[in-house]
Amino acid sequence: MSIWTRITEAVSALTKGEGLSAVFDRLRTPPERSVAFTIAVIALSAKMAKADGLVTRDEVTAFREVFQIARDDEAGAARVFNLARQDVAGFEDYATRIKRMFGDQDGTLCDLMEGLFHIAMADGTYHPNEDAFLRRVAQIFGLPDGDFKRLRSRFVPDAKPDPYAVLGVDPRTPLEEVRKAWRRQVRDSHPDAMIARGVPQEAVKMAEKRVVDLNRAWEEISKEAGDADRHL
Repeated sequence: MSIWTRITEAVSALTKGEGLSAVFDRLRTPPERSVAFTIAVIALSAKMAKADGLVTRDEVTAFREVFQIARDDEAGAARVFNLARQDVAGFEDYATRIKRMFGDQDGTLCDLMEGLFHIAMADGTYHPNEDAFLRRVAQIFGLPDGDFKRLRSRFVPDAKPDPYAVLGVDPRTPLEEVRKAWRRQVRDSHPDAMIARGVPQEAVKMAEKRVVDLNRAWEEISKEAGDADRHL
């Protein structure tokens, strides 16, 4: 049974008058969490689309990249998106229920935020309202400000990405500790680790960009340290 069939079943189980947010109070244990993760990204993406007032073809394409949606499953994904967009519940209610569902699993919540950043940046523009939306979602999720800044530095091209921000370390951190942070994050980005956190198989491809960004940041930092040593 595909994840989209399971999502359709979860949505169909809603009783008359229930909004999509009710789904998050029901999907609390594996394997339902992979269904919940996917619905959460779709639902928050729909709410985020209201933030900049426009759903572009690029954003739709980016969503398909994150979840590798087959043509036959597009109608199911669109149904969830439209339910969220029409739901009277606000995004803060969604985020609160999602936080309650995943509890203290910060890794899964960061994975979810990463999917939202990917979709937000699909059109090449990071709208101030999208920034406010994502900051608030991260706050509700209880994620440290450093995690938000680390994600933002990878996706938002305000300037050349700070490699230390990408790895979530202070520039004064000893090189060996930076190496450990890099290795830990690469390890956490392995598909098996992500699936264990509840990320569906259909979404683990988003880790490919993450690993590229992590490796590039480590290469820059280690090269900078090597150059500094040669000038001593």
